Amino acid sequence: MYEEPYRWVEAVGNRRQYLDEQFKQGSPVVGLTYEGGILLTTVSKGTPKLYEIYDRLALGGMGHPTDLEKLRFSLLEMAHVEGFNRSPSDVTGSRLVKYGIAPVIKQAFEEVYKAPFIVRILVAELGLKPEKDAFLTINYDGTFEETTGRAVLAATPAAQTKMMAYLKEHTTATLSLEQSLDLALRAWAIGSLAHQQEETDQQAETEPPTSRAGSSTAAIPKADVLMTHLRGIAGERVIECA
Repeated sequence: MYEEPYRWVEAVGNRRQYLDEQFKQGSPVVGLTYEGGILLTTVSKGTPKLYEIYDRLALGGMGHPTDLEKLRFSLLEMAHVEGFNRSPSDVTGSRLVKYGIAPVIKQAFEEVYKAPFIVRILVAELGLKPEKDAFLTINYDGTFEETTGRAVLAATPAAQTKMMAYLKEHTTATLSLEQSLDLALRAWAIGSLAHQQEETDQQAETEPPTSRAGSSTAAIPKADVLMTHLRGIAGERVIECA
């Protein structure tokens, strides 16, 4: 009986490790504000990852397509019920996340005898004024974060940190749509390359010391490297924007 809490903690730890592995093949998602509104961008293999949820609300995600579709439908239903029972102005990203989808994801994650949702979600909300534009990101355990100006989803925290740092350095309130798309694609490439570098470093750790002498965490790549990476995947993937 006394071992049960420890078994639960161990099971949750194993669950995190399993879920982190599932995102290794995922495509990053970038959200940022520009002078005309909000832009969501990703590069997919054909299955849509960006959706409109309600007036002024959009969704981006990475993870298992079935889980993402299930949660998208739940958000759609919650948004329209809320809008019908109250008013369209009461339908906000914050309410849908805090009181709707985040608790559902958290419960699924903590019930260790059931399958969790293999998803990371980004909700973008277009405010009535530019300064009211907002993003909410939700992790597979139900934890969420609110940001303004920019937000990203990535396979690992390190890749996410690099993407956010790059966007913070280059984002301005006067960006045009064309400039925003260019910036978002470069940020996507940074996340994609950062994850590739992490996998290379992990493989190097299993090799003899003499074989991994040159292995190190790479800095943010230069613009030409980012463009080369984007051109390399252009023929096999689809650039998706919302």
